Amino acid sequence: MNLAPNASENFVAVIGGGPAGLMAAETLAAVGQRVQVFDAMPSVGRKFLLAGKGGLNLTHGEAPALFGQRYLERSRLLATSLASFGPQALRDWAQALGVDTFVGSSGRVFPKDLKAAPLLRAWLHRLRGQGVGFHMRHRWLGWDAQGALRLATPEGERCIEPVATVLALGGASWQRLGSDGAWWPWLQAAGADLAPLRPSNCGFDVGWTAHFAQRHAGQPLKGVALRCEGFEQRGEAVVTATGIEGSLVYAASSHLREAIARDGQARFHLDLLPARDLAWVQRELAHPRGPRSLSTHMKTRLKIDGVKAGLVWECVPREDQADPARLAAAIKALPITVKAARPIDEAISTAGGVRFEGLDEGLMLRARPGVFCAGEMLDWEAPTGGYLLTACFATGRQAGLGAAAWLGAGQGGR
Repeated sequence: MNLAPNASENFVAVIGGGPAGLMAAETLAAVGQRVQVFDAMPSVGRKFLLAGKGGLNLTHGEAPALFGQRYLERSRLLATSLASFGPQALRDWAQALGVDTFVGSSGRVFPKDLKAAPLLRAWLHRLRGQGVGFHMRHRWLGWDAQGALRLATPEGERCIEPVATVLALGGASWQRLGSDGAWWPWLQAAGADLAPLRPSNCGFDVGWTAHFAQRHAGQPLKGVALRCEGFEQRGEAVVTATGIEGSLVYAASSHLREAIARDGQARFHLDLLPARDLAWVQRELAHPRGPRSLSTHMKTRLKIDGVKAGLVWECVPREDQADPARLAAAIKALPITVKAARPIDEAISTAGGVRFEGLDEGLMLRARPGVFCAGEMLDWEAPTGGYLLTACFATGRQAGLGAAAWLGAGQGGR
């Protein structure tokens, strides 16, 4: 493809080679549109491949109604995308690429080989067969004064004039994989309705004592429950040198982040023994311990030791440790105060981005006709567990359909 300055080609440009961009490209190519994909990285799907290192949690097998609720206040606005291309449709799509999936014990859906690379390879092979072109190390730099797309390429800056553009540039986490949020000022200048980018599915700083951090950083907290501001869930977390992270904390991250923004800090409670009620814990602690230390007593009677015991000594005042009733109450609701979310580049995903209120039903920017947005750069968030990838695929498809419909209605142009 000729990328000479100000070239005019009858093609749709997809900016961003992650799942949302590739799905938009596939959707457009399937209806006969000429598609060219541009990505700043040396290869496409880098964050997708990184996700696959943990087994590639592609989607989730829970009931559609419950699945949709995972997107919190954006559930209604994502309903159209998910109804058209939800978990089962995604599994069928993967199977058509020769990748079978299975539902794990947690309800999460994985490829049978637990790998992302075979799926991506098969997908790229099909896309190339559809005529989709790929241009690596092509970083989007916004628009020039005439409205052409500016691209930084290995040969220098070039401008292109597609008939429509799909932006699928991700959020602002994992900059080394291409999601750096650099698109924000260009869309803001174009009049797009934007919400600030914030960390999601992230860890939080607590401010442990040096003694606790040195002894327990990196240790998992298994079989616990977390409660805060209407949120309650069982799961696992990990103590870090600065605070706490892990799937259970990620699931509560939006609640904690908003509380910090409002109050300067957030408090949640950990139940260290969610399978036992308070009365049982009180009885066990009140059992005569003779010459044994409280630490040994808790280990013997409650099976609390290691990092769980360390949290008790860290968070429970000495006077409460000496009182079985108050100690039991703390074990069932250990108060932990977090002071800040970890930096956005450490987050698994981001909240904020292009607001749906500034898009039409085809995900086209009302402020810039012919420009469509998809994936994590949209203003939605969800916990880990397959929800993130599913919404990226679904909104990519919706943006592709929206661009195809706009072009089919004779609306060609930037």
